[in-house]
Parts: sequence; structure tokens; C-alpha cells
Amino acid sequence: MDAYRAGHREADAMFDTAQSKFLGELGATPQEIFDFVEDTFYGGEPGFETTLLITAARREYFLSVQAGKRSGRVIDMDKLPPKSARLEGIEWLPRIIEKARVKLRGEMPPDLMYCCGGDRDFLREHGIHPADFLREVWAAGEDVQRILNFVRKSAAGRPRDLPPAVCQILPGGRVKC
Repeated sequence: MDAYRAGHREADAMFDTAQSKFLGELGATPQEIFDFVEDTFYGGEPGFETTLLITAARREYFLSVQAGKRSGRVIDMDKLPPKSARLEGIEWLPRIIEKARVKLRGEMPPDLMYCCGGDRDFLREHGIHPADFLREVWAAGEDVQRILNFVRKSAAGRPRDLPPAVCQILPGGRVKC
């Protein structure tokens, strides 16, 4: 955040070579972290804790599934389901499922962000933390019904009186949004 405040308003300018190398060892890119910083700077979200939890989920996938090696692919954004796509009546769900898969594999194009404003709105509406959604998509694999059930169950148990954009880490690492 300090680098952004200091005027480093592009991903390549925000991180030096050693920092970029470190991010690569986590399976992250400077652009992904820059996007989180920029959104947090202007809108207060996703914030440091959420960024850390998302990056940790990606790191686990990168190290355990990809054995620390990038796929070398970047998806074509035009291949994503449209924002208006629905899965059993739930708008945005097909898109965010695919974005989560792409995030886990580290195949995000520079102009795409997992946990963008639209993703955050969707996840908040359904009572799901962005990192928890990533982990559920990872665990579900190709089982879209499992993801759908997770979303429905989360939405059914979501307290409706919480203000938007409030997430906190509770004792034991649980996240309350």
C-alpha cells in the first residue's frame, strides 16, 4: 500500500526484482497483488487479510498440485462465461467458478481479477469469503453440483444484518463477513 501511495501506479513499478521473484515463488504475479492493492486503496476492499488468504490458497495449489511450476497458459477472457450467465438461477456463478479455477491455476490475464468488485458482491451476497470459495472450487474439481450446494448452503446460513464489506478473522482462523 505504501508503494501505491508513493505513486507506483503500475504493477511493474510497485515491485522490485527480488519482490517479483518472491511473488513468483508463491505462484502470484505482481499484477495480481497490484490489483488487490489498487482496489483496497480506492474502495477499502479486499484488504490485506483477504489478499493474504487468497494468495495462501493459490500458493498451496501452486506448490501441491502444480509442484511449483506455472502452467504457462493465460486464458482468453472472451472464453469466460458472461457476467449474466446463470447456474440454476444464480447469476454470476458460472463466471466466478471459472475465474476461481483460473486463479488457482495461475492463468489470469493481466486485465482479469479474481475477487474484483463483482466477485466480492456475489460472494458477500452468498456469505462466502473469497478464499473459502477458492478452496471449495479446488476441492470440488469438476463437480459443479458440489459448488452449487456450497453456495446455496452458505447463502442460507448468511446473517442478513451484517453491513457490506466487513470481514474479520476470528480466533481459530475462521472468517466472518
